[in-house]
Amino acid sequence: MIKAERGTKDVFDEQMLKFEKIERAGREVFTSANVQKISTPIFEVTELFARGVGDSTDIVNKEMYTFKIHEGNSLTLRPENTAGVVRAYIEHGFSRISPPQKFWYFGPMFRYERPQAGRQRQFHQMGVEVFGSDSPYTDIEVITLAINILKKLGLNDLEVEINSLGCAKCRDNYKTAIKAVLAPYLDKLCPDCNMRYEKNPLRILDCKCEECQRIFALDNVKEVIFSDFICDECKEQFDIICNELSALGVKYNVNKLLVRGLDYYNRLVFEVKSNNLGSQNAVIGGGRYDGLVGQLGGEATPAVGWALGVERLASLIPTIEAEKLDYFVVSKYTTEAFKTVCMLRESGKSADFDPKSRKFNKQLEKASKVAKYAVIIGEDEIAQGFYTVKNLETGEQVQKKEL
Repeated sequence: MIKAERGTKDVFDEQMLKFEKIERAGREVFTSANVQKISTPIFEVTELFARGVGDSTDIVNKEMYTFKIHEGNSLTLRPENTAGVVRAYIEHGFSRISPPQKFWYFGPMFRYERPQAGRQRQFHQMGVEVFGSDSPYTDIEVITLAINILKKLGLNDLEVEINSLGCAKCRDNYKTAIKAVLAPYLDKLCPDCNMRYEKNPLRILDCKCEECQRIFALDNVKEVIFSDFICDECKEQFDIICNELSALGVKYNVNKLLVRGLDYYNRLVFEVKSNNLGSQNAVIGGGRYDGLVGQLGGEATPAVGWALGVERLASLIPTIEAEKLDYFVVSKYTTEAFKTVCMLRESGKSADFDPKSRKFNKQLEKASKVAKYAVIIGEDEIAQGFYTVKNLETGEQVQKKEL
């Protein structure tokens, strides 16, 4: 028997209902905020992710599904969707339209990593990307969009962690300071952090290795990590974000170790966390990436966005029962049953029937599980031209000439 590949799962029944509920909540919130939906290809040229995501990331170094096609080009299944949306933004000339331009998406992503609870090799993300505004109020807007979606899904035990990575100039000064203070401990840092030390020292702070965490906790290292390194302009923007979140009643915490796992972030980075997920408690993560559009060949364009893990979020949603059909037609006369079903569907009602015309009790048993009403068509109903309609919750039956 052929089974689904490790790290992939079929989505159906209640899990599918949860996926649809998440997408529906996103669509309602995004539509109310003038955010248009976009769908990008599942695979792109490998260069897009190597340049866009960053060659110091685990995604590029370890987790991409890459393959060559007969023309010799290297293609990669998308491991995330920001780079693809940026590519679409550049390719279709959205920069010529009055900013900001807002997009949202929902779909599968692919990363080769160890499967665990809430994390698969094929997984789904919903996200938003906003281009053309460097205002801190745009940052606040995308955070509140995330919170509004989670609230619409009934989740309230939430906390936002935020940090500022600074602009290019002050971030470079910070990187230099981090490299200097960590230089004596390179032999104790994990292999990944040794690589990050050369390519992007900020990514070291994202390491979960216990030995690296112990080094980060040393007094002299903490002094540098937690220093107020950002320039006055970056600090002013970050203060506005913090103050406005407080004014909106959003619970947040400034976390200086929060850098996110991708190289393109600058200034604001944030995560929305749930206390119901254990150690892997981040539901939504994102931030500002003002240099990425220019890096991928477009005009310099400020941008900010986030993505949420659909599987992880689905695990927080209470049990969902499928909505019942309006009618289930019960009859041994298959032709009459099918005609009635077609008539009900054309009139906008949901309806089904048993094409095998099984025994009456079997059909009625099925009807009670899937529908609100049973439409019974027997000899009398056909001869006299009426329907018997049974309320499957109360058991009440009535005769009707029309449905």
